[in-house]
Amino acid sequence: MATTGHDQPTGDGAPLPGEGLDAARMPAHWLLARLGKRVLRPGGLELTRWLIDALAIGPEDRVVELAAGLGATAPLVLARGPAGYTAVDRDAAAVARLARLTAPGATRVRAVRADAAATGLPDGSATVVYGEAVLTMQPEPAKRRIVREARRLLDGSTGRYALHEMCLLPDGLDPALAGRIAADLHDVLHVGSRPLTPAGWTALLAAEGLTVTARTTVPMALLEPRRLVADEGLVHALGIAGRVLRDPAARERVKRMRRVYHRHREHLGAIGLVAVPTAPGG
Repeated sequence: MATTGHDQPTGDGAPLPGEGLDAARMPAHWLLARLGKRVLRPGGLELTRWLIDALAIGPEDRVVELAAGLGATAPLVLARGPAGYTAVDRDAAAVARLARLTAPGATRVRAVRADAAATGLPDGSATVVYGEAVLTMQPEPAKRRIVREARRLLDGSTGRYALHEMCLLPDGLDPALAGRIAADLHDVLHVGSRPLTPAGWTALLAAEGLTVTARTTVPMALLEPRRLVADEGLVHALGIAGRVLRDPAARERVKRMRRVYHRHREHLGAIGLVAVPTAPGG
């Protein structure tokens, strides 16, 4: 039996994205959220923390998070005390949850329902824009539109853009193998999954006027027990495991995801990149 609103794993009673969808068919990130997984990023909290540190967010910054989802990263950003934080997501349930975020200081917090490629926010209105697990699911033209939108939002003098995505390893991976990996991911995740190599991600940013200033990669270990405990804490991780065991459809989906991740573990990773607008003539 699928997890229902009567067993909200997040504990706040707010609706989750994908409410009412069959566990066997819903996108994998929604399924994991309904099982109680709060950290849905391919590199886990380790890579998210690296990303926030590398962005060096401070009290003068105006931050925009694209496709903010359940808002798991927001507390790390708000703890830095930026002048403003805007969460953007196109899912109504996600926006309703994001609208409940509060900051410990004077940060202006708001949630906007919009697509990551067309936020409706003013040009140059952000000093920091970031997105996690946003671009991997998009085909090439949509990837470029989202990066272009991030570039549009950035204040050119101080702007920084960061991403946290799945990546293929190594650079120069055989395109046929890359295609097979993408097909296997699509089959099990029920969303289009088109990760790039580190060089491919760098080239994507460069094509939209952004120069990478920091980069790191970590293993893709989203569903490994050690990563699960590190990201969620022992008690919460045990709760997730219990829900999986009680839900046959979810259990089968999670087993299939783990098999695919293991099959391609030598060629799957997670990447964090920070970039700035390319200087004229650069």
